[in-house]
Amino acid sequence: MKDYELIDNKEDRRYEFHINGYKPHLDYVEASGDAVYLTHTIVPGELQGRGIGTALVESVLRDLDAKGKRIIPKCWFVVEYIEKHPEWQYLLHER
Repeated sequence: MKDYELIDNKEDRRYEFHINGYKPHLDYVEASGDAVYLTHTIVPGELQGRGIGTALVESVLRDLDAKGKRIIPKCWFVVEYIEKHPEWQYLLHER
């Protein structure tokens, strides 16, 4: 899987990849403390089926882990990703 540069677009509260003029992204909302809600993943139709959504989620999880954050997934794609990759469950925020 190709590595894409992860961009934290703080103004729009989303992580992005810039690929051939498209911006697949994962929206987030910072909560109190170390919690971050991951709310919505978008991959334009022209880029779907190439593993870009998976690469985006993996990159976001690595970044948030490095920042000491914990996640509250509200996006079905992120939820399914963590179900398939339980090694990331330690990032889940305890409510």
